[in-house]
Amino acid sequence: MEPKSPEEKSGKYVYVFACHEDEQALCQLELRTLLGAEAVIGARYAVSAHKVEPSRSPFLKLRLDVAFEADSLTELASELETLTVRGATFKVVFAETDTAVSYDRQRSVERELGLGLRGKAEMRRPEQYFAVTELDSRWLFGECRYGEAVWLQHQSKPQNYSTALGTRLARAVVNIAVPEVAGTRVIDPCCGIGTVLVEAMSMGIDIVGYDINPLAVRGARVNLDHFGMPDVVQIADMRTLVPHSTALQGSPEPIYDALILDMPYNLCSVLPESEKLEKLQTARRLARRAVIITTEQMDPLLSEAGFHIDARCTVNKGNFSRQIIVCV
Repeated sequence: MEPKSPEEKSGKYVYVFACHEDEQALCQLELRTLLGAEAVIGARYAVSAHKVEPSRSPFLKLRLDVAFEADSLTELASELETLTVRGATFKVVFAETDTAVSYDRQRSVERELGLGLRGKAEMRRPEQYFAVTELDSRWLFGECRYGEAVWLQHQSKPQNYSTALGTRLARAVVNIAVPEVAGTRVIDPCCGIGTVLVEAMSMGIDIVGYDINPLAVRGARVNLDHFGMPDVVQIADMRTLVPHSTALQGSPEPIYDALILDMPYNLCSVLPESEKLEKLQTARRLARRAVIITTEQMDPLLSEAGFHIDARCTVNKGNFSRQIIVCV
C-alpha cells in the first residue's frame, strides 16, 4: 500500500465559494449536500472532510487540500521545508476566507512561502498550485485545485426554451440530487430540452431522460449531440414508466436512486391537481430520492404522494421564484 499524502492523512479541505445574494439559499443547500458541512453564515468558505471536485459546483472557486497547519507564518514556513514539489514549476496563491488580509499582505505571504519551496516559481502556467490561508488564527497550506465554470460552457446550446432552467441552477440541482456520483442511477422524467441531462452527464452521472413532448425530446437530442453526449432520451409520459399493475401492488424497490422533476408551470402546461398528484406518485415509486422544482405550493400533494420533505430552498430571479424541494 502506498503511503498517504499529508492532505490524505489530515482529511481536511477548505473550499472557497462565491454566489449572488439571490442564490445564497441554493448555494448553502448545495454545499451542505456535497460537503456534508454547513458553510459559515456570511463567510466565503466551508471546511469539510469530503474531497469534492470544485468544478462540480457553480459556486466553488477553489479547494485547498490541507497538508500543513501552524500557529504562525514562520512556523508554517519551517514545516514546508519537508514538502516535495511534484512538478517542475509551482505557484503559491492566497485563499481568502474569514480573515481580512490586504492585497499587499497576501502577495507578501505568497512570496515568503514560495521562496522556501524546492522548485521553480511560475506565475502564469505552473504545473502545481499551492494555497495558503489564515483561518481561525491558524495558518493552513496545501495543494490547490481551482473550479472550472463548466456550466457556463453549456449556456451556448442550439436549442433553448424561455422557461427552461438556467445551466447554473440546473447544475446545482443535480448536485443536490446526486451528491455521490459512483453507482447512482438517475432519471429526469420531464427533461424538456435536456438542460439537467447535459449538466449531469458532464459530471459522469448515469442519467436517462423522458418527455411527453416530441419537440422537446428532439431538442434535447440536438443539445446532447452538440456537446458530444449520447442520446439518453425517449418520448414517454412519466406516468407510464411504472406499469399500472406494479403501481397497484406497490413496487418493493425503486428503479432509480435519484429523480429530478421540474414541474410544468407555464400557461401552456397548466395541470389539474389530479395529474400533478399522479406525477408525484409516479416519482415516489421511481426513485429513493427526488428533487422537485416548482413555482407553486405543493407540500400537501407531496405528502399525499408519500414524500417526506428533507430540505428546501427558494431561488429568486426578479419577481419569479422557484422552490427546490428535496424529498425522500
